[in-house]
Amino acid sequence: SPEGRTAISHYFVMDWASIYRDIAIGLLIAGALAAWVPNSFWQSFFLVHHPVLAKVWGPLIGPAVSMASFVCSIGNVPLAAVLWNGGISFGGVVAFIFADLIILPILNIYRKYYGVKMSLFLLGTFYATMVAAGLIVEVLFGALGLIPSVRHARVVEAGITFNYTTVLNSVFLLIAAALVVRFLRTGGPAMLRMMGNPPAAPGGSDQEHVCPMHPDVRQRGPGRCPTCGMDLVPTERAPSAEHDH
Repeated sequence: SPEGRTAISHYFVMDWASIYRDIAIGLLIAGALAAWVPNSFWQSFFLVHHPVLAKVWGPLIGPAVSMASFVCSIGNVPLAAVLWNGGISFGGVVAFIFADLIILPILNIYRKYYGVKMSLFLLGTFYATMVAAGLIVEVLFGALGLIPSVRHARVVEAGITFNYTTVLNSVFLLIAAALVVRFLRTGGPAMLRMMGNPPAAPGGSDQEHVCPMHPDVRQRGPGRCPTCGMDLVPTERAPSAEHDH
């Protein structure tokens, strides 16, 4: 339906708008660590010369490295390859990759929406789960002989070739372009500007407020949308989405 296509376009663009800075910074940090930190440092840091201790230390420290670099899920695989070449245990790599759920920007989101106490609870729970998963993978894969013995992981830079991925990329680029165009034609930029507005002062207003993303969510006075968490705005400030275009 036209309303459905409009909603999809808004979610598509606004999701990218909320994470593109984190993606760019994460990839820059991953590249800097790969280029400037020598393997000798990683080997010492990951206790390569103590094989048994390294298998325990890897899952324990892997999530902390991810948090310190706050590399998102797009950037953590290349950095995981760097850490693997540097000597982190196989379980440590697994725990590191899982830890994109507790990078600093996401922890800040937890704090904003759930409060400090709950965000710390989520951090502790997720961290313990990631460590446990890394240790289990280390023991299980080691017992089955599935851990690679060679540490020469590399991210292959593919050349420009025409194959099925070229077709898929072209199709999805066209879909993305269509979504961006619909976003621009249905009040999307106004909604995007409202994402950065400070929360309305509580109380003192009986005016009807509406969610910019979900017009069916309305109430008297300011508040937050229970669906997306955005601040409700007075009805005269809410952008009108032209769903029939």
